[in-house]
Amino acid sequence: MEKWNLWIPCYHDGAEHWQLAFQDAATPIAEQLMFFHDYIMFVLTIILIVVAWLMLRAFVNKNYYKFLVEGTVIEIVWTTIPAVILIFIAFPSLQILYTMDEVIDPSLTIKAIGHQWYWSYEYSDYETESLEFDSYMIPTNDLKEGDLRLLEVDHRVIVPINTHVRVMVTGADVIHSFAVPALGIKADAVPGRLNQTSFFIKRPGVFYGQCSEICGSEHSFMPIVVEAVSLDKFVYWVSSKMQES
Repeated sequence: MEKWNLWIPCYHDGAEHWQLAFQDAATPIAEQLMFFHDYIMFVLTIILIVVAWLMLRAFVNKNYYKFLVEGTVIEIVWTTIPAVILIFIAFPSLQILYTMDEVIDPSLTIKAIGHQWYWSYEYSDYETESLEFDSYMIPTNDLKEGDLRLLEVDHRVIVPINTHVRVMVTGADVIHSFAVPALGIKADAVPGRLNQTSFFIKRPGVFYGQCSEICGSEHSFMPIVVEAVSLDKFVYWVSSKMQES
């Protein structure tokens, strides 16, 4: 089946040269994670400026240094301020942590199995038969214009937008890790164990991820590609796959 070209230039859903920032968020969880990162960076910047200013004053004025390290008041200040800062960091951190663990009743369940060195997927929510396929990285020599090197695969994971999707993750041989940064998900694929993660994609697009656990010599050559489409296109894709099998 011909791939839909949904990679919109205004969004950064894949890795780029000399990239320093995050990929654009496509799920509510990813948005919260990026907001929390910016919040922490703001707090750290203030701490850095204040500490640097105090150290500079201490070097210039020796009596000022004595005022900073001696006395009951300054000891209370040095203890109270870090405690308050940690509280302001802990609450949003715990909120995101528990939100990520919560799996809302999913409309679609996908099983992702990590192998050395490729991924296989199973769609088993259908009454007639399950939909299964393997996903291998496309070699550099076979890439088409617009494909991302070391990130494109021959069979993408197709999911509908505005739908609660649950991903059951396991490994067939060694420990792998299923991670897609733009979706804010990362789950270890452990042999003999079934982990789960979930996402709710808000917009169409093609989202790239990779195995994030060192799993062998070809660890860096088992990418993950999730393509989010409208519900009509998803139904058409499922029916086409069923007919092929």
